[in-house]
Amino acid sequence: MIVVTRLNDSRFAVNPDLIERIHETPDTTLIMVDGAKYIVTEPMAEVIEMIARYRARIVAIAYDEPHAAAPATQPLGSRTSTGPQLGIVRGSSGSSGAGLVSPFPTATAAPATTTLER
Repeated sequence: MIVVTRLNDSRFAVNPDLIERIHETPDTTLIMVDGAKYIVTEPMAEVIEMIARYRARIVAIAYDEPHAAAPATQPLGSRTSTGPQLGIVRGSSGSSGAGLVSPFPTATAAPATTTLER
């Protein structure tokens, strides 16, 4: 959320992902995806900068917290790379291995081969 100021100096938080457009004629108007309009005292450039900082903070959180995206089969703190990690969920039916997450193979893994019969 970003915090902006109404014309009466009251402050409120808005989800920047729901802002569709920003107009500055002359007051800065935030137009939301649901059609709601909010007139704020901050200039358009400042609102855009707040949105950029908000999104940068979200990305930084994703890269700084290993438990946020680490596969369930790896103990926390055992990751060797930085940033979110992807995995494959294997078999949700049956009792063996149901819902286990395994990391994607690395570039050093041998590629799988398939034989076609005629």
